[in-house]
Amino acid sequence: MMSETMQASWDKAKARLKAELGQDLFSNWFARMEVDACEDGRLVLSVPTRFLKTWIEGHYLDTLRKICRAEFAEVEDVRLRIRSAERAVAKRVNGSKTTTLPKSANTPRSNAARVPVVADREAGLEPNFTFETFVTGMPNALAFAAARQVAEAGDADITRINPLFIHAATGLGKTHLLHAIGWRVRQLDPSRQVLYIPAEQFMYRFLAALKNRDVLSFKERFQHVDLLLIDDFQFLQGKTMQQEFCHAFNTLVDSRRQVVIAADVAPNKLDKLDARMRSRLVGGLVVDMQMPDEPMRREILRRKLELLRRRDPQLMVREEVLEFIARTVNGAGRELEGALNRVIAMQRLLGNVPLDLDAAAHAMRDLIQRAEARPVRIDDILKAVSQLYGVPKTELLSSRRAQSVVRPRQIGMYLAKKLTSRSLPEIGRRFGGRDHSTVLHAVRKIEKLLAQDEALQQEVNLLTRILKDG
Repeated sequence: MMSETMQASWDKAKARLKAELGQDLFSNWFARMEVDACEDGRLVLSVPTRFLKTWIEGHYLDTLRKICRAEFAEVEDVRLRIRSAERAVAKRVNGSKTTTLPKSANTPRSNAARVPVVADREAGLEPNFTFETFVTGMPNALAFAAARQVAEAGDADITRINPLFIHAATGLGKTHLLHAIGWRVRQLDPSRQVLYIPAEQFMYRFLAALKNRDVLSFKERFQHVDLLLIDDFQFLQGKTMQQEFCHAFNTLVDSRRQVVIAADVAPNKLDKLDARMRSRLVGGLVVDMQMPDEPMRREILRRKLELLRRRDPQLMVREEVLEFIARTVNGAGRELEGALNRVIAMQRLLGNVPLDLDAAAHAMRDLIQRAEARPVRIDDILKAVSQLYGVPKTELLSSRRAQSVVRPRQIGMYLAKKLTSRSLPEIGRRFGGRDHSTVLHAVRKIEKLLAQDEALQQEVNLLTRILKDG
């Protein structure tokens, strides 16, 4: 039992947390925190889930220590632990009247008085894969929205999207979304049982159960799950395996418990899957995710750099280098992370000096997906200049003389002269019907400015790299 003095100190600490962090953050992360013990200068606080413990330790532990040291006498350190399920249930039961209902397929299940069967450590969830760390854009907007709806649906809404089937090429974030769903469900209701399991692990566990003659325990494990997250479903092979999964799937869905599946292809392309099972998967919601576009790639890189800078605040990567990676590495998150890691590794080898564009391009040269010896075209130059400077192509070709248009137009002409085999008269015609003397003036003007303007050098180098690397 917590003493009145300790309770008063904890109440003050919570009030300060709420004032410093705001009501929303306090409600999300600290509302269910409790004092477990205070002895030998150490305050032990408990939370109901591993997710909360990991998140608070990673983001708010210093703040928590500072406030608790101020409010608790003789407290030097603060530690977090996960409350046992039995204690949490006992506290709820002792604190309120509870009615026991008979178990029935037609009776809504009460999660409030159930002891978790699958502990957080057994759920298989990756702490960094949350909705907050997932980068969204047009290529994955529908999948993200569906995942959020599933994660935040109450019991009354659970049959709206069940099952949810997410398919995409490798590295586009399917696994991230599965884990994010699991974390959000556990955050909203810690008593709900979540299990993330790749298809290959499902098969391994089933084979182990067969070998140990313990198939019944394997089946019972899935009967207690509220949310089943199956990854890499395309690897589920064999008639017996598929029958076993079909049995678990039907049991969960028929009892109004959620199933989310991720695979590399849509269910109608899983040719080796039983036709009835395939039909049932298609009967849910099937969503796909496409390759990230350039704005998404740029945001992915910035998020990854932000995470790295939390561990190493001295780490710096030039903005033009990030822009170059986003434009030239046309892959997904893993390819982008690989390119960024390559640049950072090279920087550290050179004494933590931020790389310029040429050095960065050299460091990641084998990661850049180049077009097959395709020559640079004037249309490519117009497009790149238009995007970099935010000037519509129509204005680059117009007779407008505003400096915001003239300078990009001159840079475009300069690049056309340097990167293409077109003559000055032809370049002039392609830039709005100008004569060759206008083009020559533009080339000489930019050459002169490049000798004294470092910012312009970086812009021209960036455009040159973008155009040469496709």
